[in-house]
Amino acid sequence: MRCVFVQFRCTPGKTYEVADAIYDREVVSELYSTSGDYDLIAKIYIPDGEDVGHYLSERLFHIPGIQRTLTTMTFRAF
Repeated sequence: MRCVFVQFRCTPGKTYEVADAIYDREVVSELYSTSGDYDLIAKIYIPDGEDVGHYLSERLFHIPGIQRTLTTMTFRAF
């Protein structure tokens, strides 16, 4: 499995709704509220053989209230 982190910028006032919708899809390992440019950050494990972009787009990125995302790929744990 490949680990990625996805940050979500939400429409003002919709962060809790977006967080609930993300959890409902049961694809995130961890989800946190953050300060700064983004409102939420999720740790997601992408199954082997899955395309990261397609996997995330099909499961998360169409949730109403998401304005922007930033995906950070990980490579190797030290």
